[in-house]
Amino acid sequence: MYIPPAILLSLTLIPGIAHADTGTTSMDIVWILFSATLVFFMQAGFALLESGMSRAKNAINVMMKNYIDVCIGSLLFWAIGFGIMFGNNPTGFFGTTAFGLSEGSNWDFTFLLFQTMFAATAVTICSGAMAERTRYTAYLLSAAAIVTFIYPVFGSWVWGGSYGGQGWLAELGFIDFAGSTVVHSLGAWCALAGVIAVGARTGRFDNSGKVRNIPGHNLSLVALGGFILWFGWFGFNGGSALSASENIGGIILNTHLSAAAGAGGAILLSALLQRPILLTTTVNGSLAGLVGITAGCATMEPPFAIVTGAVSGVIATLGQDLMLRWKLDDVVSAIPVHGFAGAWGTIAAGLFFAGDMFDTQRVATQAIGVITAFLWAFPLSLLVFTLIRFMIGLRSSKEHEQMGLDCTEHNEVGYPEFQQNITFRQEP
Repeated sequence: MYIPPAILLSLTLIPGIAHADTGTTSMDIVWILFSATLVFFMQAGFALLESGMSRAKNAINVMMKNYIDVCIGSLLFWAIGFGIMFGNNPTGFFGTTAFGLSEGSNWDFTFLLFQTMFAATAVTICSGAMAERTRYTAYLLSAAAIVTFIYPVFGSWVWGGSYGGQGWLAELGFIDFAGSTVVHSLGAWCALAGVIAVGARTGRFDNSGKVRNIPGHNLSLVALGGFILWFGWFGFNGGSALSASENIGGIILNTHLSAAAGAGGAILLSALLQRPILLTTTVNGSLAGLVGITAGCATMEPPFAIVTGAVSGVIATLGQDLMLRWKLDDVVSAIPVHGFAGAWGTIAAGLFFAGDMFDTQRVATQAIGVITAFLWAFPLSLLVFTLIRFMIGLRSSKEHEQMGLDCTEHNEVGYPEFQQNITFRQEP
């Protein structure tokens, strides 16, 4: 039966029916499910951006890491991570229930799906940073450790207690609305440990330490990935309201303004430093703006969202220089974008809290959360990567790295017309 679009639209404006078990409405559930699909779509954005910033001979490998980590991550987070992060949390340190959730309310399953998409986002940050020289199986093992333990334990300190109790950072008053620190900085500190453990790509630095440029193979994919991530972030931040509430418009507006200002900050800094205005720097600037506003998007007024985004873009751009000075090879600049900008955004959420700005106690609490995230995620993930290196090997051989991981890890190539020397060597 055909229903005119006008009637469908009018039906969406009817107040949802409240569910007696949770107090949520049908419209709340529809909004969160839609937001979950937007956050899932961000995986496509990450895959395009990371693949585009890598060389053609590693395009399939990068795509495969992004594809499979959401598969493995979803299963493991359902089985273990969700319970640790959101289960009954009497101690304030980890949950003890809701593992392998198979019975519950409509809201339970909706909330589980939404949070699964967040876990997948945190894991995939490592993929781009460690691209082009990391063994596929080694990466999957590290992703499993992050999604089952490192990410959910810290998440329980901030967001935990959905089934009782409360995380200890939340009790202090720590603000991280949608995860500048919980998702992005934590994922970046794991990536930092991975970059240190795996080492730089062959040829990235010469014998004297001078940086050699290794450009990505398709910047059109980078721009498209940036647009998709920007679009998905509306669900990332807007869905974190966990209801179809009236403040969603302000949350998404702040998200958009901060992203635009992040690109502007990166461009302005490049102009002031008399550097070329690069597409990659501009896209990363906008992503830094998105990361930065994620903590305070619900508690800031729009002018301060713009300030937060502009500073995030500057921090991410300068952070790229700092990483190279430290001889750390981050292929997509994930650590400056997600780590440095995420830390700043978390502090900014305390500085620019609407109605009570520049409260020193709140800023101090935000700083405690930022430092705690680093002290938890970086040493533990460094231990994980070190154990993987000794058990099965973390880094591909130099021969495989030179040939390209598409061929050596997957027996495929992304561009057979331009890689015929590899194509005709493949076994059928």
